[in-house]
Amino acid sequence: MWCGQEEPGGVSLQERGRGPPLAEAAQSPAPLTSSPGFLTGVCGVAVGYPLDTVKVRIQTEAKYTGIWDCVRDTYHRERVRGFYRGLSLPVCTVSLVSSVSFGTYRHCLAHICRVRYGSADAKPAKTDITLSGFASGLVRVFLTSPTEVAKVRLQTQTQAQQRRRPSASGPLVPLAAPPPCPVPPAGLLPGPRYRGPLHCLATVAREEGLRGLYKGSSALLFRDGHSFATYFLSYATLCEWLTPAGQSRPDVSGVLVAGGCAGALAWAVATPMDVIKARLQADGRGRQRYRGLLHCVLTSIREEGPRVLFKGLLLNCCRAFPVNMVVFVAYEAVLRLTRGLLT
Repeated sequence: MWCGQEEPGGVSLQERGRGPPLAEAAQSPAPLTSSPGFLTGVCGVAVGYPLDTVKVRIQTEAKYTGIWDCVRDTYHRERVRGFYRGLSLPVCTVSLVSSVSFGTYRHCLAHICRVRYGSADAKPAKTDITLSGFASGLVRVFLTSPTEVAKVRLQTQTQAQQRRRPSASGPLVPLAAPPPCPVPPAGLLPGPRYRGPLHCLATVAREEGLRGLYKGSSALLFRDGHSFATYFLSYATLCEWLTPAGQSRPDVSGVLVAGGCAGALAWAVATPMDVIKARLQADGRGRQRYRGLLHCVLTSIREEGPRVLFKGLLLNCCRAFPVNMVVFVAYEAVLRLTRGLLT
């Protein structure tokens, strides 16, 4: 870790050389760190969304015994389409969210280096990278909270309908007793509560107000702040370890490993609050069960034990590794391309 103007060994700023790839991004013009955001975000969504649907359903429904049970049930009931419920909204907003995330990181890191070392080109310390990553996570919450609410509601919508429908194995009604009203044919069963992402957002805003769109944002703040600090710090550290001697950055294989491991570590930190966030955001369906963040934590632990906070941990890490391999390879590739075009 570097502090002040010199390292412990007395090396000056001019002799410190370049930092890890994401640290170098702080020295690039703004378009270089914002323009790759669209490609990295789309790649991440395309690779990881089906597993994200499975993860959300496992976290919000106690009936699933494991990952494969959820996969089989979803495919049996809804086929492939069920894994992509609510996909359109993340795809439409991913460029903005990714650009804000990487852009906030770059600007914060440059500002910290300018204040601490007198130059934005200085090699940042690990604490500088951690603080910049933490700020990146906090800023994105204000953009992602409404889309997260819509995504979770759509991903869990089928299950909510299944719970509201009467069970086929319920108590038998005597044949002589006529029904109080005509039973509608199967084809006329009520349709889904939310017809799509925009309809979901409009319905939540109308029925629950602005607070409904930011439901679970407290858990989201805890999740993204700490996980993005871990994300950027672990990536920068691993890139340093994997950079060959005499070079300023790792090769493609090094970026793949660093990006995948950084994503897995970040989700390992994020999973407990991710479980609470999903439960709070899905709680808007019908009668609300949780009164807030702390009540949700205590209720979940009391009913299902401490292990409930790690529901979906394996799935999160398995999903994060390939997703973030793609994200960082795409980010580094676009960054090098745009830098080459401007020099």
